[in-house]
Amino acid sequence: MSLLPYALARPFLFQLDPETAHDLTLQALARGQPTPLRWAWQEAAVSDPLQLAGLTFPNRVGLAAGLDKNARCIDALAGMGFGFIEVGTVTPRAQAGNPKPRMFRLPQAQALINRLGFNNDGLDAFVANVQRSQVRREKRRPLLLGLNIGKNANTPIEDATRDYLTCLASVYPHADYVTVNISSPNTQNLRALQSDAALDALLSAIAAERERLSAAQGRRVPIFVKIAPDLDEAQVAVIAATLTRHGMDGVIATNTTIARDAVQGLPHAGEAGGLSGSPVRDKSNSVIRQLRAALGPAFPIIGVGGILSAQDAVDKIRAGADVVQIYTGLIYQGPALVSQAARAIKAMG
Repeated sequence: MSLLPYALARPFLFQLDPETAHDLTLQALARGQPTPLRWAWQEAAVSDPLQLAGLTFPNRVGLAAGLDKNARCIDALAGMGFGFIEVGTVTPRAQAGNPKPRMFRLPQAQALINRLGFNNDGLDAFVANVQRSQVRREKRRPLLLGLNIGKNANTPIEDATRDYLTCLASVYPHADYVTVNISSPNTQNLRALQSDAALDALLSAIAAERERLSAAQGRRVPIFVKIAPDLDEAQVAVIAATLTRHGMDGVIATNTTIARDAVQGLPHAGEAGGLSGSPVRDKSNSVIRQLRAALGPAFPIIGVGGILSAQDAVDKIRAGADVVQIYTGLIYQGPALVSQAARAIKAMG
């Protein structure tokens, strides 16, 4: 159990601008991870191993991408009890993202809106941070690491594949799995890559590059595709068919939503960007159920969106997910949510 209850830290953090609080937290984690200060946030990991996509997940609760975009805090996050951690999204070139302010809390709905826009330090810095991580240097690694890749904002959408292939080649040697993010609402036209022809072309190129990398490096790294919750049944069916056709290893459902019906009238509800937290829970679960029906029982699904309690995590598994990820729940509930959710899922049997 952590030495510093999150209930004591949260009031201070919530008095700050959300992005300022985010940055200060990451700075503290980065500076504290190689020191005894790490005991302030450490939680014991629940053992609940699961074989999925050729990997052994130590337990079924992971961290979603977006919290640690530059992979600076892998070791600190590893101490919170996660079975797997996903860092990024990284783009080939460093970029500042969208103008500030660009992150907003909606505490009445246990939600966030962000329009960060893939702000990150670029591929070289990202890979260097991954290589520095103690977790990655250990021969026996009890935790899996996913690396999430995207495209630069100033790369024309017709050239997006080039950015993804550049990122894939660089992160491939260091990843337990790679996530192709085509579903952020904060990079112009990015979600167009979920359409039939565009997705087919992108995944065809990624599959071919993965075969080349696999042959050259002697290891086959699973590839997951992260999709949006704002899809109808026909779109979900097309995505499911395209994933299987190109040999993708799994799907992450879902990213943030652009819908606002669940937060109508609340302060900041009209801000542009992706809405996460409790309001996306039902949308995410609906997409997961549709994917499971379309993909069958064996295709790996990582469920993310709206997990604010252990019961939310259980519901995600019951909807059809194999494992789950949290992000906004960590901000509202703190690291204790990780082990609570992992224990609840394990108790399902």
